[in-house]
Amino acid sequence: MPSVNERAFLAAALLAGLSATAGRAEAQQVRILVQSSPLAGFNYHQASEVWQGMRVGDALKLEREPDNAHDARAISVRWQQHKLGYVPRAQNAALAWAMDRGESLDARVSRLQPHRDPRKRIEFEVYVE
Repeated sequence: MPSVNERAFLAAALLAGLSATAGRAEAQQVRILVQSSPLAGFNYHQASEVWQGMRVGDALKLEREPDNAHDARAISVRWQQHKLGYVPRAQNAALAWAMDRGESLDARVSRLQPHRDPRKRIEFEVYVE
């Protein structure tokens, strides 16, 4: 199984390749799953207040926080103007790299489950088009 750094490199290479070919594929639109992650920080933001109103498939907004004091690659995850938490630190390198270069990434809720471990309540997927 590839390491976290190897996966980040592969994802970054894929994103770079997609950017290079985007102009040639105007007639076709391809949506590629880049990453699937649990939500980090469920208990520290608004996720606990709103997660029961969320549905699988709901759109999420990813926002870079390069000035975040805890992680320069931080990416917050939002749902309907509510800050839910973050992309996990161990999984944000390739996404931060792509976002810093202007890539447009889409995110969707992929799994919701009541679980005593808050890290397992919300999962999301990130796509590039």
